[in-house]
Amino acid sequence: MKKVRIYTKTGDRGKTSLFGGKRVSKDSIRIEAIGTLDELNASLGLVSSGYHNKKTLPILTSIQNTLFNIGAEIANPLSIGKNTNRIFQFEQDKISELEIIIDQIDLKLKPLSNFILPGGAESASRLQFARSVTRRAERKIIQLSKGSKVNSNIISYLNRLSDLLFVMARNENKEAKIKDQRWENN
Repeated sequence: MKKVRIYTKTGDRGKTSLFGGKRVSKDSIRIEAIGTLDELNASLGLVSSGYHNKKTLPILTSIQNTLFNIGAEIANPLSIGKNTNRIFQFEQDKISELEIIIDQIDLKLKPLSNFILPGGAESASRLQFARSVTRRAERKIIQLSKGSKVNSNIISYLNRLSDLLFVMARNENKEAKIKDQRWENN
């Protein structure tokens, strides 16, 4: 097997390739969305590196794989609405999977009566940070959808993912016996 170089020099002039070879500016909203998904994936890697909950660690790994598939679909604008084996299609079942997990974790938590501050255990803080990156990725993809066709399941998935990361963070604090820090409107 021939080793592939890490650097290609094809992006040195500020352009990069999408699936299919189309060249676009690295500051295009599509590349911003893909880059934010990459940042989200890296933040989940950071969460996983210090995460001790063996039951939910595989969930984070599954989400990271899903984020790569979402990025691949965003990088292939011609794929929307087509079903071929060459492309990635993001389906509704991934959203349902997150909802089931959210409901399972949320059952263990006290109901919220007001906003809480991100923080507490280190793992909870990392999850809250990943949640905020998820929200940014969601905003970038919504922005992309205003000028390009985007699979609406992706936006729903990111919305649900931020909810999941929120309840996971609360659960981490609960297991560490750290109370939710209420937002004080002063």
